[in-house]
Amino acid sequence: MEKRKYYAYLIPRTKKKGITENWNECEKIIHGEINSRFKCFKTFKEAEEWLKAGAVYGFKKKLELGIYFDSGTGRGLGVEISVTNKNGNNLLIQRKFKRHLDKAGHFILKDVSNNYGELLACYHALKIAAQKGIKKIFGDSKLVINYWSKGFMNKSKLPLKTNKLIKSVARLRKKFEENGGRVEYISGDDNPADLGFHK
Repeated sequence: MEKRKYYAYLIPRTKKKGITENWNECEKIIHGEINSRFKCFKTFKEAEEWLKAGAVYGFKKKLELGIYFDSGTGRGLGVEISVTNKNGNNLLIQRKFKRHLDKAGHFILKDVSNNYGELLACYHALKIAAQKGIKKIFGDSKLVINYWSKGFMNKSKLPLKTNKLIKSVARLRKKFEENGGRVEYISGDDNPADLGFHK
């Protein structure tokens, strides 16, 4: 039997908030809403407490100094990427992508996969970490962390754009690790860059 899940949402524009037991229903409510906030919970009580606390994405454990990245498609605006510090403060602003950043400071891409978004977020995390002298990067994509950012790919099954980005990220990661850096996995539930699109 499948476990029940609860999807809490808040739409700042209309101040509408609530909890559903169905991701499709939640997705219809938040689709296209700028700055909407939503998150999946195991219990109704947890979802309710999150809404009462202001629908702030919280972190369940003490986080290390580092750069955190994520990608998601939950608002229906395209693929969004997020790169933050351990406190969830946006770092993409420092990369000067003003024409592509939305009001929340997320980089929005059209006509690419979410995996491509995760890889691009990793690329920017590596650039920012090198610029700031930070030695740890965290993300919740095992595909990107364990394979693509190391240059492992099935070249014939991926678009040319993805192949090129994989090569660029692999070069950056190699240099980052040669200088003592580490790229590590973190659960999406604990990732401060998490866009809240987990089902």
